[in-house]
Amino acid sequence: MAEKKNIKVKTFTTELKEFKAMRELADLDGQVNKFIKEKKVKKVVSVSDAATTDTTGASIGLIRVLVYES
Repeated sequence: MAEKKNIKVKTFTTELKEFKAMRELADLDGQVNKFIKEKKVKKVVSVSDAATTDTTGASIGLIRVLVYES
């Protein structure tokens, strides 16, 4: 019989500000890494990013989705 896997999804968000995006992305990476460590994530299945935009099309935020096995 196949082993049952416990797949979960966690979403992280950050606001992107002009000239501060690199710092905000590093902070987002830190949040994700801290979550992985604290939750003792066994395996990362997928990580994906999607930008959010304002009415002019400018990027104003980022959504990061982590799919993992716990």
